[in-house]
Amino acid sequence: MFILTALPLGGVVGGLLSCSDTWDDHYDKLPSGANTANGTLWQAIKQNPELSNFASVLEATGYDRSLNGSQVFTVFAPMNVNFSKSDADALIAQYKLEKPTVNEEDNTVIKEFVQNHIALYNYTVSSLSNDSIVLMNGKYAILKSDRIDNAHFNSSNKLYANGILYTVDNTIAFSANIFEAIRKDADLDSVRSFLFNPYYYKKLFDASSSVEGGIDELGRTIYLDSVFYQTNSLFSKLGRLSAEDSLYWMVAPTNEVWKKLVEEYGEYFKYHKRVENLLNGVGDLDSLIYTNTRLAILEGTAFSSTFNKAFLTGEKTTSTYADSISSVAAKRTYNRRIQDWGTEFPYYQYYDPLNTVLAEDNVIPCSNGRLMKVSDWKIDPKQTFNRWIVMECEGAMSLNSIGREYNSQIKDSFDLAKINYVSVNNPAFQSKVWNQRYAEIQATNTNFDPKITYNIKNVLSNVGYDIYLVATPATANDSNATAAEKLPTRIRCTLQYTDHENKTHKERLSSSQSTSSGNFTTTGTEVDYLLLAEDYKFPICTYGLNENETASVTLLIENRATSQQQTTMRFDCILLVPHGCLEPVDDLGPYVPAYAGQKGVMMYPFGKDSNRAYYMFR
Repeated sequence: MFILTALPLGGVVGGLLSCSDTWDDHYDKLPSGANTANGTLWQAIKQNPELSNFASVLEATGYDRSLNGSQVFTVFAPMNVNFSKSDADALIAQYKLEKPTVNEEDNTVIKEFVQNHIALYNYTVSSLSNDSIVLMNGKYAILKSDRIDNAHFNSSNKLYANGILYTVDNTIAFSANIFEAIRKDADLDSVRSFLFNPYYYKKLFDASSSVEGGIDELGRTIYLDSVFYQTNSLFSKLGRLSAEDSLYWMVAPTNEVWKKLVEEYGEYFKYHKRVENLLNGVGDLDSLIYTNTRLAILEGTAFSSTFNKAFLTGEKTTSTYADSISSVAAKRTYNRRIQDWGTEFPYYQYYDPLNTVLAEDNVIPCSNGRLMKVSDWKIDPKQTFNRWIVMECEGAMSLNSIGREYNSQIKDSFDLAKINYVSVNNPAFQSKVWNQRYAEIQATNTNFDPKITYNIKNVLSNVGYDIYLVATPATANDSNATAAEKLPTRIRCTLQYTDHENKTHKERLSSSQSTSSGNFTTTGTEVDYLLLAEDYKFPICTYGLNENETASVTLLIENRATSQQQTTMRFDCILLVPHGCLEPVDDLGPYVPAYAGQKGVMMYPFGKDSNRAYYMFR
């Protein structure tokens, strides 16, 4: 089964939308004992000459029918004094222009003007009023004794048969949320086309909230009231950017930056052509490439106050103003990081953000935070999607197969090795072995050398990787290991994958640490980082795919021990490290599991020098 990284639905964009306007009884009742005037809200608006311009917009958009029915609303009607006929005509023209091509709930006139002056429920004011209410478009507004937001009342608390009418001296200012602001900004057209792509942004039918009206002759349910909700599956990756009850900051690349990044990152997602045949109807190859290339840009660009309260709400001059920030895509727990990335990596987290990723080119205040248009992109892909690949050799998902040999006497094949998964018991090695466990591979027959094959997942195409095999000594488990157990061993490694021409590609790996024939030798007494290949580039991508025969990348490890070496192999993990992301730092000890300034997290030592560590990021 292949996984399309953006397919799960998540994040309701708009409220429930009803085609027959049937609402819960809760909306149908006025305050108990209220004195109501004659007629409906619409009749009151239509009969008031000072509201004629507002009335013309309601008629053009069909909201005259809603305000003339039995549902209960509170209406804040702008008077002609600051809402002219030309203003109304311009809105009506815009509504008609958008109507053929835009969903009703996305029509800017409906959303930003009509629904911005109407609320569900009944709202009255008193001399003590200072409340936050929700308008029909989901926006929050402050209702006080004499005004709503920036619009002051000319009249208030006028009760009619289906609601309450206020007249106001000005239109209520519309404040776009981040999602809406992206759609409105011409400099962000490229981001808009992705986020509003109907492949992700769609309206779904909600049967549980709809009103059933019987069964037709074909046995299908007839709905008197069909309720829909707007969703965007990308919000599960980026955050609920349209949520009015949340606070976000978002970095968005301008069109010019977006184009450059799409061209660059598109090279990293070159999937095998046969992948499309294995998607089993859940997507197609073009959509997979399109989605992952663009998510590679935007994942890690949104920041929620839920996880960054001190930063997003703090002041620069106070101690609460944090020096780092975590994006929505960052993992919140150590266990999740272990599960998804193999160890504790601070991906999607940034240091000194105001001078790096949040260096502001152009800030747009939004109703749910701020949107930053960026023309100088400072998010390094090595901090986001171009991650270390850590395949734990003791992990169940890492093992592909154990080498087998045919026995002609029993007419059957047998395993050349058996595997034990061993915990680190020697305190001297607990900070040196990844996950503090390793695999011990022992030969089952003295006539044959053991060999084993491991899966390597989520490789990117055309990205340079430094490939390491981390070998562990017997003393990591037993400080009293025998002299024979502490002997070195010799191995040979072969990388295999299917290329674009559907041919199986096999390559024996070699580096400056190997012999000319590609043999690598462990020390037998240290944790060895064997550099199998440097700056190795795969022509195909397996990012986001589960393992299968055509899309897999595997590493075959064969024991090549001499008579003076041991056949037992002990492996900690296989590492694919993006080339160039390690920077050595002297005299910081073997392992410092803490954040270090602006550079990133300190990693395990590489090589045999225990007093040498490496920064994860440059």
